[in-house]
Amino acid sequence: MKKGGEGTDGAFPRPVANAIFRPDMPADSSRPPIWVIAGPTASGKSALAVELAEAVGGEILSMDSMTVYRRMDLGTAKPTIEERKRVPHHLVDLVEPDQDFDTARWCAAAAAEVQTIWERGRHPIFVGGTSLYLMAFFKGLMEGPAADPVLRRELEAREAADPGCLHAELEQKDPVAASRIHRRDLRRVVRALEVTTTTGKPISEQQEHFARDSWARECRIAAIAWPRETLHERVKARTETMLDQGLVSECAAIESGCGFSRTAGAAIGYAECRDFLRGRYKDRQELRNRIRRNTHQLIRRQTTWLRRLREVRWIPGGSDAVALQQALERAPDTH
Repeated sequence: MKKGGEGTDGAFPRPVANAIFRPDMPADSSRPPIWVIAGPTASGKSALAVELAEAVGGEILSMDSMTVYRRMDLGTAKPTIEERKRVPHHLVDLVEPDQDFDTARWCAAAAAEVQTIWERGRHPIFVGGTSLYLMAFFKGLMEGPAADPVLRRELEAREAADPGCLHAELEQKDPVAASRIHRRDLRRVVRALEVTTTTGKPISEQQEHFARDSWARECRIAAIAWPRETLHERVKARTETMLDQGLVSECAAIESGCGFSRTAGAAIGYAECRDFLRGRYKDRQELRNRIRRNTHQLIRRQTTWLRRLREVRWIPGGSDAVALQQALERAPDTH
């Protein structure tokens, strides 16, 4: 039985004309602003989004770069079966873990889903913490140089011989991009170096339209904020639950089955479980600590990035759907 948002292999659209806006393309004023619920990992976005969607007749679109992968259920904290029954979820379970999936494909799929949701007379609500997806869809996707297979093979060979060397190089050549890309995300690290090498200009400078005030698609963004200590406790509980429910076994089943692509295999939770299965940690306690540490690092990056967006409306952790709706309906600042 298919899960919410799933289609057959390759059944979601590839990037097509007008599916992804150019940075200078004007916003579509014929539609109301699209709602976006952001916030760091473990902040409670998904559950609150379900409540809001039920209240306003909405449908949820996952804005998470790892929930696109089938089989990767526990480590990505996908919406439960009960939540999917309550509210339709989209952009979940699109491809197998061994397949590559990039931002352009996600944007094309998101554009198609938004259109069909509007045609049904319902409200699209994006929920997730992948900042690149948010910026690419709502501000425009950078039209970078074509892939250079020879350069990519060279970079990948260097990384295989000296793990971590490419991210260290990116920190020297483009510290802004390096701060946004996890060292395990080899696909994005390689792409950043490829763009910099090919064009002679850091990829972060080519994404300057992300900092502009204009938006290709009008949106309203709300994020959930918890005190640091509380969020750490939530991460601890979430990590324990994932492991107790069988995250290691889920990872092992994927590894022995179709396997992981570079991107899927770098997901927090799965990357550490793969290391554990290879005997790189002394026990499960070290596995837990590694997952929690890397999750805390991700949360810091997510929070820092969101704090830079003046459009974000913050609500306290533990708020209800009414408070969330009020934040999303509030008009943007004029100064």
